[in-house]
Amino acid sequence: MNNNDIIRRVRYTFNFNDSKMLELFAEGGALVDRETLSNWLKKDEDPAFKPIYNKDLAAFLNGFIILKRGKKEGEIPNPEKSLNNNLIFRKLKIALNLKDEDILEILKLADFQFGKHELSALFRKPDQDKFRECKDQVLRNFLFGMQLKYHGKEK
Repeated sequence: MNNNDIIRRVRYTFNFNDSKMLELFAEGGALVDRETLSNWLKKDEDPAFKPIYNKDLAAFLNGFIILKRGKKEGEIPNPEKSLNNNLIFRKLKIALNLKDEDILEILKLADFQFGKHELSALFRKPDQDKFRECKDQVLRNFLFGMQLKYHGKEK
């Protein structure tokens, strides 16, 4: 999945306006102007479209965690320079305070069957022997299920 799709889907799912999006980026440690945000949210075929880099997406997701869970004591974590689907999925899980059963329920809303053991493998450390890479299909279905569960509900 590309990073722009992820911020577009989170924005739509939670009905975030531009001001709220800019606030999330700032909370996560990235200062973004409205024009840049607008270019990130455009469709890929639009001439003004710009790809969002991993570090900026990480800052947005960190800001989303702060919005949903509150600030932790100490410094704001630095946004990661490198992201993968597993890390994106983990950040969404943390932000929404989801347990494995909640995630499986969200995936089921998207008509995507996934086992508890498969799911736990996605959240293991990469050097562990049971680690499994999160494929685009899993993340895409989770985002779709998240949209079905949260879109239009009060924040």
